Amino acid sequence: MELLKTVVEVFLRTYPGFLEATLTTLQITAVALVLGTSLGLIFALMKISRSKVLQTIANLYITIIRGTPLIVQIMFLYFGITTLIVLSGFWAGAIALGIHNGAYIAEIFRGAIQGIDKGQREASSSLGMTRTQSMRRIVFPQALKRSIPPLGNQFIITLKDSSLVYIIGVSELFSIANREAAQSFQSLETYLVVGVYYLVLVMIFTYLLKLYENKLNVDK
Repeated sequence: MELLKTVVEVFLRTYPGFLEATLTTLQITAVALVLGTSLGLIFALMKISRSKVLQTIANLYITIIRGTPLIVQIMFLYFGITTLIVLSGFWAGAIALGIHNGAYIAEIFRGAIQGIDKGQREASSSLGMTRTQSMRRIVFPQALKRSIPPLGNQFIITLKDSSLVYIIGVSELFSIANREAAQSFQSLETYLVVGVYYLVLVMIFTYLLKLYENKLNVDK
């Protein structure tokens, strides 16, 4: 009971700062998801293209990004970019998250596209559609529908991974929690509070994704 009382006290004392940090966390996540989804689609199409050069570039990107830790990528991108362009920690972190997730989203899209029955492509070809038209009108709409559940999981991972941008000075949720824990010497209580913030965000995100899945009848 004493711990619960202290946690409530920490929550009431820190919620103004945590609410502001929550907005920053959501903004970073949103930028990363837009960039990551765009890169994922581009590199998925490159990987399944008939060009060996494009396939090689896509495979190289996916291998390097999936084979190195996100925290290393954030540090590398932040210090690498700032030697050429003045970029805030927010944008460096969001871009790094987007590039990181793009590699995983590319594989999600690739698997979904290649999972569509080839007979549908052959049928569209017999109707006079080009490969691009078949992809746009027949294959991709079905692939997108199949991609929603794994994309949802990846989006939730992105939200949680946004906590790593604290290492480059971004005032998001985990950064505020570290600062509060150091100042108040109430580390356990502070990290429990920030954990609740992340849990609530994930639950809201999961609920919205479930509504979208139901709207698209993903299971049908």
